[in-house]
Amino acid sequence: MDQGSAIFVKMMCSVIGFGFFSYGKKQRALVPLLVGLSLFVIPYFISSMPILLMTILALMITPYFIRFSID
Repeated sequence: MDQGSAIFVKMMCSVIGFGFFSYGKKQRALVPLLVGLSLFVIPYFISSMPILLMTILALMITPYFIRFSID
């Protein structure tokens, strides 16, 4: 991937992470909150685009299988 595509993927990861974070905060759900924070941070540490995309997809489906609330 060229540099522009990589920047776009990382930006979209942060936007999706913000969505998960705000949903988790509003619903007081721990898993989406942590997934959102992870999606903010993960692009800084993974430079390989295929591994980054697989990690993003794995994190995005995690709240579907694991449900835990903060009460």
